[in-house]
Amino acid sequence: MYLGAYTACLHDKPLGEALDVIAGLGLNSVEINSGGFLPPVHLPIEALRSSEGARQDYLGEFSSRGLTLTALNCNGNPLHPDPRVPHAKDLIESIEVAGLLGVKRLVTMSGAPGVDAGSSRPAWNPLPWWSPLLDVRDFQWGAAVPFWKDVEARARAADVKVAIEMHPGNIVFNPSTMHRLAEEVAGTHLGAEMDPSHLFWQGIDPVLAVADLGALVVNAAAKDTRINDAAKVNGVLDDRFTRVGEGEPGFLPLGGGTSLSGWPSQPSWDFVAVGRGHDTDYWTEFLRALHEVDADIPVNIEHEDQELDQLEGLRFAAATLLAAEQAR
Repeated sequence: MYLGAYTACLHDKPLGEALDVIAGLGLNSVEINSGGFLPPVHLPIEALRSSEGARQDYLGEFSSRGLTLTALNCNGNPLHPDPRVPHAKDLIESIEVAGLLGVKRLVTMSGAPGVDAGSSRPAWNPLPWWSPLLDVRDFQWGAAVPFWKDVEARARAADVKVAIEMHPGNIVFNPSTMHRLAEEVAGTHLGAEMDPSHLFWQGIDPVLAVADLGALVVNAAAKDTRINDAAKVNGVLDDRFTRVGEGEPGFLPLGGGTSLSGWPSQPSWDFVAVGRGHDTDYWTEFLRALHEVDADIPVNIEHEDQELDQLEGLRFAAATLLAAEQAR
């Protein structure tokens, strides 16, 4: 099993310095952003596409530190109905680059189209209890399946497994929707990214989700979630997010003129470093479940704990993860 980190939280550092941080934590795996919501700060895409020498030099940055580049990450909304949002293009380009590098996994999201052919904004439709919402669901899946069949074909040709993060806001957000996409695409190179954090706040047990998905799980993230007291009043479907204007603290562009929303002041849940929402014993069980599916699966820390700085959060998560692996 590979244990490592996703470098998005280290985008303020050059690649070599970011890799030194990860190696210094006793980890051996790295996941690099390749587009989508975030720019590919640590991935010189054009140089890698054009030169085998550049690819070997790039991979040498990892191997010289005892690290393996186990995955690229192109999280975004590749089904966004506005063509100005480039996430689908980034995803297709990322498959090509992963194939050229010999990286066998690419993490992304399934995306969400609009509600009909005339929509310019995406919509999430998780609870179609009313017949018009069933119409939306049918339209969205009708748009999604042909796109993902094309992605599957490209991934198969490049020998890259595309790992879908089950993320609310997308058509695939839980195991049942992951099964549906895999079945409708009927491919060999489309599977699940097991990120527990987005399952925890939905009330899903990630250990049981791994058992349910089985061989569909092809990559994993290490990110925790803490359920707060506000959930007892407002539940976990909390819409109290706010707009953050350009130039304001916390503004983060996410491609195509979009940006990250501001977090509620008293949220129902928070993303926290591994071990701050669930203890080491739980993470030991999680790693055991993953090992049963794939003994060589990468598990990469994704640090989004707003209460800890980048290095403190990575250190805390790495210590928990390594202790869980030792106990496994």
